[in-house]
Amino acid sequence: MSARELAVLGTASQVPTRHRNHNGYLLRWDGEGLLFDPGEGTQRQMTRAGVAAHDITRICVTHFHGDHCLGLPGVIQHLSLDRVPHPVTAHYPAAGQRYFDRLRHATPYHETARLLEAPVRGPGRLTADGEAPFTLLAYELDHRVPTFGYRLAEPDGRRMLPERLAAHGITGPDIGRIQRAGELRGVRLADVSAPRPGQRFAFVMDTRLCEGVYALAEGCDMLVIESTFLDEDAALARDSGHLTAGQAGRVAAGAGVRHLVLTHFSQRYTDPAVFGRQARAAGFEGELTVAEDLTRVPVPKRSEPG
Repeated sequence: MSARELAVLGTASQVPTRHRNHNGYLLRWDGEGLLFDPGEGTQRQMTRAGVAAHDITRICVTHFHGDHCLGLPGVIQHLSLDRVPHPVTAHYPAAGQRYFDRLRHATPYHETARLLEAPVRGPGRLTADGEAPFTLLAYELDHRVPTFGYRLAEPDGRRMLPERLAAHGITGPDIGRIQRAGELRGVRLADVSAPRPGQRFAFVMDTRLCEGVYALAEGCDMLVIESTFLDEDAALARDSGHLTAGQAGRVAAGAGVRHLVLTHFSQRYTDPAVFGRQARAAGFEGELTVAEDLTRVPVPKRSEPG
């Protein structure tokens, strides 16, 4: 199992279909598990996908339309039922606090898990230094209700180059010393290493094209983005606050996305492959996944230093 992968729990918009559950996505990132937009039926999809309540360390809700949040009561109660020992942080639009309160306490239950409420009040950073092995950011989107997208950014680092270390006679504990100090016996860290860009992941749900979409997508290794409609229904997409497959493809191409994951499909379409074709026609040339329920999509391996 990849240490960094997306488990797709549901891919439908508005209502589930015979083959597509409401939304739900679990991003495994080393020891972290971020559950995005748990729609109705998420608990059952977790079971089918091999996702345990203990895997969840954060819950990120983009907005409070039902297909993105009606699974919250069951997931929250599941955390307590399984006595998850670690705290779980919940991010969601602050403007929807009353909806979160209703969902969190939809029915009586014995609350044993520690759920930390972290409402998103505006665009910006959501994690503090040292809180997580990544920075989690929120950007405002353009939908019919307050909506945020989420971006995960790993810090940039450096990759040590064995041949250069050997050429300078740096071995054993000295490797750690030069990493910490930046220099050792006149040898600079830059002489024996190369830049290693941190990986980037973004999650974009219900929105029209806006600045937030482009900011979220910029330079991502993986972009999960709604493509509710096909291009021939662009007017309907705009009026209802959604994207088309072609728009998603153009955003990804312009942002240099390495792996594009299309999801949140309207039930009006019967051939999912068309979404992929329209994203390609819009100029996207990287890896492309037209999401299906219960699939796992590995985050691309880190790019090698130039």
